[in-house]
Amino acid sequence: MKVDAMLRGTGLAELAAEARAREEAGVDGLWSYEGPHDPFLPLMPVAEHTSRVAVGTAIAVAFARNPMSTAYVANDLQVHSEGRFLLGLGSQVKPHIERRFAMPWSHPARRMREYVQALRAIWSAWNTGERLAFRGEFYSHTLMTPFFSPAPSPYGPPAVYLAAVGDQMTRVAGEVCDGLLPHAFTTERYLREHTLPVLEDGLARSGRTRADVTIAFSGFVVSGTTEEEMATAARGVREQIAFYGSTPAYRPVLDLHGWGELGVELNRLSRAGDPDRWQRMGELIDDEVLAAFAVAAEPDRLGTAVLGRFGGLVDRFTFYAPYAHDDALFTPATEALQRE
Repeated sequence: MKVDAMLRGTGLAELAAEARAREEAGVDGLWSYEGPHDPFLPLMPVAEHTSRVAVGTAIAVAFARNPMSTAYVANDLQVHSEGRFLLGLGSQVKPHIERRFAMPWSHPARRMREYVQALRAIWSAWNTGERLAFRGEFYSHTLMTPFFSPAPSPYGPPAVYLAAVGDQMTRVAGEVCDGLLPHAFTTERYLREHTLPVLEDGLARSGRTRADVTIAFSGFVVSGTTEEEMATAARGVREQIAFYGSTPAYRPVLDLHGWGELGVELNRLSRAGDPDRWQRMGELIDDEVLAAFAVAAEPDRLGTAVLGRFGGLVDRFTFYAPYAHDDALFTPATEALQRE
């Protein structure tokens, strides 16, 4: 199992130093995300100052951009990293697309399928010289002159990963993508009983098998070297689970476990306006819920525990630890996972 990490730095010089240190520490991939900063720009110094690790976006918001603009930046990163770039895309939700990005929203799964198909058509035009003639329901790309066409990439097009929670987007990942990024608000049971069967259905529609896609999962972990550190870690994870659990779109995960009413209450509290609501919501995540969403173990046993839960299910794993910690905390677990 490959072990990845999320980038923490924001400044370009800071990112270069972090990337070098993490590659030397043995991680297999480094991911940026679309939050308070652009997801693509940080990967330029990361790619430049590393030689082995994969570099990817987990995620970039697809519908905030058109396929052409995404195709350009992804191609540049693929060439700059010498073939190590992983383009992780996500849909976001309607209010952010319409009100934050002022972009159109409709039929997200159908639009995403076409978005990826458009990317592949654009990259194919650049790499093979064939005429660009993509016409779809949502996107049309039919003009590409030599001045605007990059030279063929010696590394081929980037791999495309798709973040998914619901059935439709998971099926799209199986149909047209190279990888799946399950949401962290996912349990082992939900992966086995729900996500994988839907992914397999999408793969069957495109004549592929599970071996043709990579599942990269960022999973909650609770770890520490003392009882106090373990308690602090558990509190941070409970609050993050509560935050995600308050989102109606993620309710199916709770419903599978019979915890639908918990989701209703979390959503109610999230809209209450209480400044301490996030802490109070975390208190609703009891030990049973915590154990379902998070792997909890001391550092020397964490790798074995992760393998016991996700071995054979996912191909790449990122330690999702929403609490203060030193990166060295996960070194034993990283080494254990990479041996398998």
